Amino acid sequence: MSSDGRHRCRGAGRVRGISYCPHSLTVSPAAGRKRLSAALASFTEQWSPRIVTAVNDYDVRVAKVEGEHVWHVHDHTDEFFLVLDGELRIALRETGGERTVVLPKGAVFTVPRGTEHKPYAPRATEILLLEPTGTSTVGDRHDEVPDHVDATTGHAIA
Repeated sequence: MSSDGRHRCRGAGRVRGISYCPHSLTVSPAAGRKRLSAALASFTEQWSPRIVTAVNDYDVRVAKVEGEHVWHVHDHTDEFFLVLDGELRIALRETGGERTVVLPKGAVFTVPRGTEHKPYAPRATEILLLEPTGTSTVGDRHDEVPDHVDATTGHAIA
C-alpha cells in the first residue's frame, strides 16, 4: 500500500491497455466475489484447473502449471490463456510446421480450434483459462496422458 492508500504491485501489468494486479483481481460469480490469489492458494496440484466462475456458457479457470502438458486438440473451441505469474510456452503444430509461442506474465494467447498444441511451463506458473463449460483439459484428441496431467473438465474451488 502506498502513502496515498492505493495498492501498488510489482507484479502489475497491462493486457490490451487495461492495468491489472494479479494479486487483487476479482471475479464475481453468483455466490459473490472471489480473489484469484485466494483461488490459487486453495490447491497445490499441477495441471489441474479450478473453476473460479462462469460467464455465460464459459468457465473461467485458474491452474498452477510446471513442466509439460500433453499434445492435444480442441476440435470445436478456441482455448484462451492469460499468464498471471511465471512463463508459459505453447508449442503449436500448424500447416506450415511447428512453432512455439512464449507468454510472459501478463500475456494472453488464444489457440484456435482444431490446432494441435502442447503447453509447457519451464518453472512454476499460474494461468487463467477461458473455455466452454465441459471442455476437457486434454481436448477431443490427445497423446497418452501422463500421471501429472489431470484429464478433467475443471474442479470446483473448495
